[in-house]
Amino acid sequence: MGASQSYTLRGQVSRLDATTRITLSVLALASGVYTYLGVRELLDGDETTVFLGAVVYSSAVSVAIYAFWSYLMRFMPHVRSGRGMLYLAMLLGSAMIIAMSSWLNASALAGAAALEQHLSVTTEAYQQKLNEAHENALAAQSLLPDIQLASQRFSELSDQEARSGILTGTSGSGTVVQLLRQMSNQLSGLQAEIEGSRAQVKTLFEEGGQHLATMRKLVSSRGPIAERSNAYGEEAVALSGLITSLEQTSVAPAVRRAAEDLGRSFIAPIADGTDAELRDRQSRVVGTIEAAVKTQSQALATAADEILARPKVEALRFTPLSAPEAVIRYARDFLPSWAGAISIDLLPAVLIFVLCIVQDVIRREEGDEFEVGEMSAAEMMRALRIQKRLRAAEHDGGREDGAPYYGEIVGPPAEDDEEDDIVQRNRPGTATPFPKSAAR
Repeated sequence: MGASQSYTLRGQVSRLDATTRITLSVLALASGVYTYLGVRELLDGDETTVFLGAVVYSSAVSVAIYAFWSYLMRFMPHVRSGRGMLYLAMLLGSAMIIAMSSWLNASALAGAAALEQHLSVTTEAYQQKLNEAHENALAAQSLLPDIQLASQRFSELSDQEARSGILTGTSGSGTVVQLLRQMSNQLSGLQAEIEGSRAQVKTLFEEGGQHLATMRKLVSSRGPIAERSNAYGEEAVALSGLITSLEQTSVAPAVRRAAEDLGRSFIAPIADGTDAELRDRQSRVVGTIEAAVKTQSQALATAADEILARPKVEALRFTPLSAPEAVIRYARDFLPSWAGAISIDLLPAVLIFVLCIVQDVIRREEGDEFEVGEMSAAEMMRALRIQKRLRAAEHDGGREDGAPYYGEIVGPPAEDDEEDDIVQRNRPGTATPFPKSAAR
């Protein structure tokens, strides 16, 4: 039963030999084609140089893959001892194949998609930078209510003092009224500057949104990825300039300087009342106004410092990538492509493992006895003739008369020699000179 199974397995291995060679050839050729498509993106020069370089490299890869797996497929299944070294050689060769071919195969399979992924990720980064710059530019707008309220309060006090003398007890346009109007006018000027920057920020942000829309359209549109990447780079450069301009339109530094000047440049006017009592009241009111102005100045400066403490938006620069670089950078997003690219190169390893298992089964079923007697019919006949000549030469040398010795015919085998199949022996009672043929 074991001999029959081993005979069947040997026959199947022989029948699959042509299929195995064709499989290795097709896999090596496929790997070479995809390697050519991948390496062409890395070479630089004119079309002829790029073509020849890619063809030579891909051809070398195909030959190396075919030769490597052919060597292992021929030797590894028949090696009993020392197979561990062959496994080490397989591991080393597989790593070299991945290094010289598989990543280029992945580039050919998913290079365009990886470049689109890179453009998409870069677009999101530009969107984030634009939003941050817009928020920083509008942060100073949060100071506008406080400035409006302070300006309105000084203006109302000025009007009330002029009409009814609410602060000094004497109506009219005197020192206090002029001081209050002066503070109100300074705050109104700062308010106008902040409001004026709002329109500029809005315009820049809308332009940035248009650039982002164009960039997204380039990412999702059809066509050669190289041309789309070039157009994308132009939009990215323009958007980077807008982000920088948007960052510079923030009026927070101007508010900070105006707030400091509001407190430091306060000059108390000389009381111009007609009598000493009025001048004394004017002086006290002026001191109160000075304290209020310094308090307002400190509050505005603190709020401006909080805005300026925000992290500045760093300029984002678009970095073009080649298809292989993009596939490596975004490898986690293209694991199926990587698996397919590596499988094309390493699939013969599975065939080798199958052959090793089959050969082990054959050896286990046949045993050592079959291997001792495993020879062709021609080899068996030649061995018999040689042995007969040797036996004849030995007996001729031992006979005194020199007569030739032709052997003797023996009778039925003895009871202790029932297993012998040879009925003619040179010497009765001695061991059979020919080993028993193994069962096939």
